[in-house]
Amino acid sequence: MQIQQIMAPVAADFKAVDTEIHKQLSSKVPLVEKIAEYIIDSGGKRMRPLLVLLTARACGYQADRHVELATIIEFIHTATLLHDDVVDASGMRRGKPTSNAKWGNAPSVLVGDFLYSRAFEMMVDIGSLDVMSILSKATNVIAEGEVLQLTNVGNPDVTEDGYMAVIKGKTAMLFEACSHTAACLSQSSPEVEQAMAKFGLDLGLAFQMIDDVLDYEGDSDTLGKNVGDDLAEGKPTLPLIQAMKKASDEERILIRKAIRKGGTEDLDKILEIIRETGALEYTKNMALEYKNSALNQLAVLPESDAKTALAGLVELALNRSH
Repeated sequence: MQIQQIMAPVAADFKAVDTEIHKQLSSKVPLVEKIAEYIIDSGGKRMRPLLVLLTARACGYQADRHVELATIIEFIHTATLLHDDVVDASGMRRGKPTSNAKWGNAPSVLVGDFLYSRAFEMMVDIGSLDVMSILSKATNVIAEGEVLQLTNVGNPDVTEDGYMAVIKGKTAMLFEACSHTAACLSQSSPEVEQAMAKFGLDLGLAFQMIDDVLDYEGDSDTLGKNVGDDLAEGKPTLPLIQAMKKASDEERILIRKAIRKGGTEDLDKILEIIRETGALEYTKNMALEYKNSALNQLAVLPESDAKTALAGLVELALNRSH
Protein backbone atom coordinates (compact mmCIF):
# COMPACT_ATOMS: atom_id res chain seq x y z
CA MET A 1 0.00 0.00 0.00
CA GLN A 2 1.10 3.55 -0.72
CA ILE A 3 1.05 6.14 2.07
CA GLN A 4 -1.96 7.88 0.48
CA GLN A 5 -3.97 4.62 0.68
CA ILE A 6 -2.92 4.09 4.28
CA MET A 7 -3.97 7.60 5.25
CA ALA A 8 -7.28 7.50 3.35
CA PRO A 9 -9.47 6.11 6.20
CA VAL A 10 -8.37 8.96 8.49
CA ALA A 11 -7.58 11.73 5.99
CA ALA A 12 -9.91 14.24 7.66
CA ASP A 13 -8.58 13.28 11.11
CA PHE A 14 -4.99 13.70 9.92
CA LYS A 15 -5.76 17.19 8.64
CA ALA A 16 -7.38 18.01 11.98
CA VAL A 17 -4.20 16.89 13.77
CA ASP A 18 -2.13 19.29 11.67
CA THR A 19 -4.46 22.13 12.65
CA GLU A 20 -4.35 21.09 16.31
CA ILE A 21 -0.55 20.91 16.31
CA HIS A 22 -0.16 24.50 15.15
CA LYS A 23 -2.89 25.69 17.50
CA GLN A 24 -1.19 24.07 20.50
CA LEU A 25 2.23 25.51 19.58
CA SER A 26 0.97 28.95 20.54
CA SER A 27 3.31 30.64 23.02
CA LYS A 28 3.95 34.11 24.40
CA VAL A 29 7.64 33.58 23.58
CA PRO A 30 8.24 33.86 19.80
CA LEU A 31 11.38 31.70 19.82
CA VAL A 32 9.42 28.80 21.30
CA GLU A 33 6.98 28.81 18.39
CA LYS A 34 9.76 29.35 15.85
CA ILE A 35 11.87 26.35 16.94
CA ALA A 36 8.90 24.05 17.60
CA GLU A 37 7.33 24.78 14.22
CA TYR A 38 10.71 24.35 12.51
CA ILE A 39 11.23 20.83 13.82
CA ILE A 40 7.57 19.74 13.47
CA ASP A 41 7.32 21.07 9.90
CA SER A 42 10.68 19.65 8.80
CA GLY A 43 9.34 16.73 6.78
CA GLY A 44 8.71 13.97 9.33
CA LYS A 45 6.55 11.02 8.38
CA ARG A 46 4.06 11.62 11.22
CA MET A 47 3.87 7.84 11.53
CA ARG A 48 3.07 7.92 15.24
CA PRO A 49 0.04 10.25 14.99
CA LEU A 50 -1.16 8.16 12.03
CA LEU A 51 -0.86 5.04 14.18
CA VAL A 52 -3.04 6.66 16.86
CA LEU A 53 -5.74 7.70 14.38
CA LEU A 54 -5.89 4.37 12.56
CA THR A 55 -5.93 2.32 15.77
CA ALA A 56 -8.74 4.42 17.23
CA ARG A 57 -10.87 4.02 14.10
CA ALA A 58 -10.05 0.31 13.82
CA CYS A 59 -11.24 -0.06 17.42
CA GLY A 60 -14.54 1.60 16.52
CA TYR A 61 -13.91 5.02 18.07
CA GLN A 62 -16.46 7.59 16.85
CA ALA A 63 -15.64 10.82 18.74
CA ASP A 64 -12.79 13.29 18.12
CA ARG A 65 -10.51 13.13 21.18
CA HIS A 66 -8.13 10.93 19.20
CA VAL A 67 -7.04 14.07 17.34
CA GLU A 68 -5.75 15.55 20.61
CA LEU A 69 -4.18 12.21 21.51
CA ALA A 70 -2.32 12.07 18.19
CA THR A 71 -1.10 15.64 18.75
CA ILE A 72 0.15 14.72 22.23
CA ILE A 73 2.10 11.80 20.79
CA GLU A 74 3.66 14.02 18.10
CA PHE A 75 4.71 16.58 20.75
CA ILE A 76 6.34 13.90 22.91
CA HIS A 77 8.13 12.48 19.88
CA THR A 78 9.32 15.93 18.76
CA ALA A 79 10.59 16.72 22.25
CA THR A 80 12.70 13.54 22.21
CA LEU A 81 14.14 14.54 18.80
CA LEU A 82 15.13 17.97 20.08
CA HIS A 83 16.86 16.45 23.11
CA ASP A 84 18.45 13.63 21.07
CA ASP A 85 20.05 16.02 18.62
CA VAL A 86 21.63 17.95 21.47
CA VAL A 87 22.91 14.79 23.19
CA ASP A 88 24.26 13.39 19.89
CA ALA A 89 25.58 16.78 18.71
CA SER A 90 23.75 16.11 15.44
CA GLY A 91 23.98 18.70 12.69
CA MET A 92 21.45 17.25 10.23
CA ARG A 93 18.02 15.66 10.50
CA ARG A 94 15.64 14.90 7.60
CA GLY A 95 18.06 16.62 5.25
CA LYS A 96 17.94 19.95 7.12
CA PRO A 97 20.10 21.53 9.84
CA THR A 98 18.98 20.50 13.31
CA SER A 99 17.48 23.13 15.60
CA ASN A 100 20.56 22.98 17.85
CA ALA A 101 22.73 23.67 14.80
CA LYS A 102 20.59 26.73 13.99
CA TRP A 103 19.79 28.13 17.44
CA GLY A 104 22.12 26.36 19.87
CA ASN A 105 21.73 23.66 22.50
CA ALA A 106 20.02 25.62 25.27
CA PRO A 107 17.01 26.84 23.24
CA SER A 108 16.55 23.35 21.75
CA VAL A 109 16.47 21.66 25.15
CA LEU A 110 14.10 24.26 26.59
CA VAL A 111 11.69 24.06 23.64
CA GLY A 112 11.74 20.28 24.05
CA ASP A 113 10.70 20.85 27.67
CA PHE A 114 7.91 23.15 26.47
CA LEU A 115 6.56 20.43 24.16
CA TYR A 116 6.61 17.86 26.97
CA SER A 117 4.74 20.18 29.32
CA ARG A 118 2.22 21.17 26.64
CA ALA A 119 1.61 17.47 25.95
CA PHE A 120 0.82 16.85 29.61
CA GLU A 121 -1.51 19.86 29.69
CA MET A 122 -3.41 18.31 26.80
CA MET A 123 -3.53 14.92 28.56
CA VAL A 124 -5.38 16.55 31.43
CA ASP A 125 -7.89 17.99 28.95
CA ILE A 126 -8.61 14.51 27.54
CA GLY A 127 -9.66 13.55 31.05
CA SER A 128 -8.70 9.87 31.04
CA LEU A 129 -6.55 8.68 33.93
CA ASP A 130 -5.83 5.45 32.05
CA VAL A 131 -4.49 7.35 29.03
CA MET A 132 -2.43 9.61 31.29
CA SER A 133 -1.05 6.58 33.14
CA ILE A 134 0.06 4.91 29.89
CA LEU A 135 1.67 8.07 28.53
CA SER A 136 3.36 8.99 31.84
CA LYS A 137 4.91 5.54 32.05
CA ALA A 138 5.95 5.62 28.40
CA THR A 139 7.62 9.03 28.76
CA ASN A 140 9.56 7.77 31.78
CA VAL A 141 10.69 4.60 29.99
CA ILE A 142 11.74 6.63 26.93
CA ALA A 143 13.94 8.83 29.14
CA GLU A 144 15.48 5.72 30.72
CA GLY A 145 16.11 4.28 27.26
CA GLU A 146 17.93 7.43 26.18
CA VAL A 147 20.12 7.34 29.29
CA LEU A 148 20.83 3.64 28.73
CA GLN A 149 21.85 4.33 25.14
CA LEU A 150 24.12 7.12 26.34
CA THR A 151 25.86 4.80 28.81
CA ASN A 152 26.39 2.28 25.99
CA VAL A 153 28.13 4.77 23.69
CA GLY A 154 31.71 3.68 23.09
CA ASN A 155 31.09 0.25 24.64
CA PRO A 156 31.85 -2.62 22.23
CA ASP A 157 30.74 -5.20 24.81
CA VAL A 158 27.03 -4.37 24.56
CA THR A 159 25.09 -7.60 23.97
CA GLU A 160 22.07 -8.21 21.76
CA ASP A 161 19.89 -8.17 24.88
CA GLY A 162 21.41 -4.83 25.85
CA TYR A 163 20.64 -3.47 22.40
CA MET A 164 17.03 -4.70 22.64
CA ALA A 165 16.61 -2.96 25.99
CA VAL A 166 17.75 0.32 24.43
CA ILE A 167 15.48 0.22 21.38
CA LYS A 168 12.49 -0.91 23.44
CA GLY A 169 12.90 2.17 25.62
CA LYS A 170 13.97 4.84 23.15
CA THR A 171 11.73 3.89 20.22
CA ALA A 172 9.28 1.01 20.68
CA MET A 173 7.73 2.31 23.90
CA LEU A 174 6.22 5.33 22.15
CA PHE A 175 4.83 3.14 19.35
CA GLU A 176 3.27 0.94 22.04
CA ALA A 177 1.79 4.02 23.71
CA CYS A 178 0.27 5.14 20.38
CA SER A 179 -1.78 2.01 19.78
CA HIS A 180 -2.41 1.24 23.47
CA THR A 181 -3.82 4.70 24.32
CA ALA A 182 -5.94 4.69 21.15
CA ALA A 183 -7.49 1.36 22.16
CA CYS A 184 -7.94 2.66 25.71
CA LEU A 185 -9.62 5.86 24.48
CA SER A 186 -11.94 3.68 22.40
CA GLN A 187 -12.93 1.77 25.58
CA SER A 188 -11.89 -1.50 23.96
CA SER A 189 -11.94 -4.81 25.80
CA PRO A 190 -8.86 -5.82 27.84
CA GLU A 191 -8.05 -8.39 25.13
CA VAL A 192 -8.03 -5.74 22.40
CA GLU A 193 -6.07 -3.28 24.56
CA GLN A 194 -3.41 -5.90 25.25
CA ALA A 195 -3.17 -6.91 21.59
CA MET A 196 -2.91 -3.30 20.45
CA ALA A 197 -0.19 -2.56 22.99
CA LYS A 198 1.83 -5.52 21.70
CA PHE A 199 1.09 -4.48 18.11
CA GLY A 200 2.68 -1.07 18.71
CA LEU A 201 5.64 -2.52 20.62
CA ASP A 202 6.46 -5.07 17.91
CA LEU A 203 6.05 -2.46 15.18
CA GLY A 204 8.38 -0.09 17.05
CA LEU A 205 11.07 -2.74 17.50
CA ALA A 206 10.94 -3.67 13.80
CA PHE A 207 10.95 0.02 12.81
CA GLN A 208 14.12 0.75 14.82
CA MET A 209 15.93 -2.32 13.51
CA ILE A 210 15.29 -1.17 9.94
CA ASP A 211 16.55 2.31 10.94
CA ASP A 212 19.76 0.70 12.16
CA VAL A 213 20.11 -1.27 8.92
CA LEU A 214 19.62 1.89 6.86
CA ASP A 215 22.43 3.59 8.77
CA TYR A 216 24.80 1.19 6.97
CA GLU A 217 22.85 0.50 3.80
CA GLY A 218 21.19 3.76 2.76
CA ASP A 219 22.59 6.91 1.20
CA SER A 220 22.87 10.34 2.77
CA ASP A 221 20.52 12.13 0.36
CA THR A 222 17.70 9.63 0.90
CA LEU A 223 18.24 9.23 4.65
CA GLY A 224 18.52 12.94 5.37
CA LYS A 225 21.53 12.19 7.56
CA ASN A 226 25.03 10.83 7.04
CA VAL A 227 25.56 7.11 6.45
CA GLY A 228 27.51 5.67 9.37
CA ASP A 229 26.24 8.23 11.90
CA ASP A 230 25.75 5.48 14.50
CA LEU A 231 29.35 4.38 14.11
CA ALA A 232 30.54 7.99 14.19
CA GLU A 233 28.76 8.37 17.55
CA GLY A 234 30.12 5.08 18.89
CA LYS A 235 26.69 3.43 19.08
CA PRO A 236 26.83 -0.40 19.10
CA THR A 237 23.67 -1.23 17.13
CA LEU A 238 22.61 -4.73 16.08
CA PRO A 239 24.44 -4.79 12.70
CA LEU A 240 27.72 -4.08 14.51
CA ILE A 241 26.98 -6.50 17.36
CA GLN A 242 26.19 -9.31 14.91
CA ALA A 243 29.19 -8.46 12.69
CA MET A 244 31.52 -8.79 15.70
CA LYS A 245 30.07 -12.25 16.42
CA LYS A 246 30.84 -13.49 12.89
CA ALA A 247 33.99 -11.54 12.02
CA SER A 248 37.59 -12.71 12.21
CA ASP A 249 39.67 -11.72 15.24
CA GLU A 250 41.37 -8.99 13.24
CA GLU A 251 38.05 -7.61 11.95
CA ARG A 252 36.50 -7.77 15.42
CA ILE A 253 39.38 -5.74 16.85
CA LEU A 254 38.84 -3.11 14.13
CA ILE A 255 35.12 -2.78 14.94
CA ARG A 256 35.74 -2.66 18.70
CA LYS A 257 38.30 0.08 18.20
CA ALA A 258 35.89 2.06 15.99
CA ILE A 259 33.08 1.83 18.57
CA ARG A 260 35.38 2.94 21.39
CA LYS A 261 36.85 5.80 19.39
CA GLY A 262 33.82 6.94 17.37
CA GLY A 263 34.25 8.57 13.97
CA THR A 264 34.14 7.09 10.48
CA GLU A 265 37.83 6.69 9.74
CA ASP A 266 37.40 2.95 9.02
CA LEU A 267 33.81 3.15 7.74
CA ASP A 268 34.45 1.60 4.33
CA LYS A 269 36.23 -1.42 5.80
CA ILE A 270 33.57 -1.86 8.48
CA LEU A 271 30.79 -1.62 5.88
CA GLU A 272 32.52 -4.44 4.01
CA ILE A 273 32.72 -6.56 7.18
CA ILE A 274 29.04 -5.94 7.95
CA ARG A 275 28.06 -7.07 4.46
CA GLU A 276 30.35 -10.11 4.40
CA THR A 277 29.18 -11.38 7.81
CA GLY A 278 25.50 -11.15 6.85
CA ALA A 279 24.84 -8.78 9.75
CA LEU A 280 22.35 -6.70 7.78
CA GLU A 281 20.38 -9.77 6.71
CA TYR A 282 20.37 -10.99 10.32
CA THR A 283 18.95 -7.65 11.50
CA LYS A 284 16.37 -7.58 8.70
CA ASN A 285 15.23 -11.12 9.53
CA MET A 286 14.77 -10.21 13.18
CA ALA A 287 12.76 -7.15 12.13
CA LEU A 288 10.65 -9.42 9.93
CA GLU A 289 9.82 -11.63 12.94
CA TYR A 290 8.57 -8.63 14.90
CA LYS A 291 6.67 -7.39 11.86
CA ASN A 292 4.84 -10.72 11.57
CA SER A 293 4.10 -10.71 15.29
CA ALA A 294 2.63 -7.20 14.96
CA LEU A 295 0.42 -8.28 12.06
CA ASN A 296 -0.82 -11.28 14.06
CA GLN A 297 -2.14 -8.94 16.78
CA LEU A 298 -4.59 -7.39 14.32
CA ALA A 299 -6.64 -10.61 14.35
CA VAL A 300 -8.57 -9.29 17.39
CA LEU A 301 -9.99 -6.39 15.36
CA PRO A 302 -13.06 -6.54 13.11
CA GLU A 303 -12.47 -6.07 9.39
CA SER A 304 -12.41 -2.41 8.34
CA ASP A 305 -10.55 0.00 6.10
CA ALA A 306 -8.63 1.23 9.15
CA LYS A 307 -7.51 -2.30 10.06
CA THR A 308 -6.30 -2.87 6.48
CA ALA A 309 -4.45 0.44 6.65
CA LEU A 310 -2.76 -0.60 9.92
CA ALA A 311 -1.41 -3.69 8.18
CA GLY A 312 -0.26 -1.45 5.32
CA LEU A 313 1.48 0.85 7.81
CA VAL A 314 3.47 -2.11 9.17
CA GLU A 315 4.57 -3.09 5.65
CA LEU A 316 5.52 0.51 4.86
CA ALA A 317 7.55 0.85 8.07
CA LEU A 318 9.75 -2.06 7.05
CA ASN A 319 9.96 -1.55 3.29
CA ARG A 320 11.37 1.96 3.31
CA SER A 321 14.54 3.75 2.30
CA HIS A 322 14.57 6.43 5.03
